[in-house]
Amino acid sequence: MEVVRLGKKGQISLPRAVLRRLGLGGAALLLVDVTPEGGILLRPAGVYPLELYSEKRIKEFLAEDRISPQEGRRVKRRIRSAT
Repeated sequence: MEVVRLGKKGQISLPRAVLRRLGLGGAALLLVDVTPEGGILLRPAGVYPLELYSEKRIKEFLAEDRISPQEGRRVKRRIRSAT
């Protein structure tokens, strides 16, 4: 068990050995919770990038996702021959 000091602004520094053991870097985001017994629980936070698309960009995606009439006929023939 390691001992850390609470700074004047309420900050702590996690010992390097603890960071290495958990595979965390210095800029990692952590979730903080308080246990019913009054303990502090830190867990790595899963952060994923989020992209927001305009209506115009969504229409572009949908247009690129469509197949040509020729491809559509080919798919239908394959489905019929498989059944």
